Amino acid sequence: MGGNNQRRMNVDQFLSRLEAVRGRDGAWNARCPAHDDRDPSLSVTTGDDGRVLIHCHAGCGAVAVVEAVGLKISDLMPEDPAYFESRRYEVRPRIDYKGLVFHLRHDFLALGIGAGKVKNGEPLNEDEEQAMERVEKSFERVADVKF
Repeated sequence: MGGNNQRRMNVDQFLSRLEAVRGRDGAWNARCPAHDDRDPSLSVTTGDDGRVLIHCHAGCGAVAVVEAVGLKISDLMPEDPAYFESRRYEVRPRIDYKGLVFHLRHDFLALGIGAGKVKNGEPLNEDEEQAMERVEKSFERVADVKF
């Protein structure tokens, strides 16, 4: 194709590639093309800047959804390069909450065992002391997480 912006599309053009589209006034539901969707689970809206916003309530990722209709994520973005410059500072890493809870559970267990030994006047061995140091560092990392 010609220039990079030639494939950029608005929400109506994107909706035309979907099945069972329902909605109006800037909010639509449709069948998700990335999975066998009998009851429309894909939400489609537009951002203030012209982006086509999509969310599959069954859990399909945005990349899978747009690739299923023959597009790339960039095809749904506005053509204005200033948009990308203004968004750079907003990118934050995702937090793995399941992993965080798993590790916290382990840390609390280790802390409980260590606290029980200290309460009973028993000394901690070298491995237990190292475990307590890891727990302390883990808690410090959790305190620094920005939500």
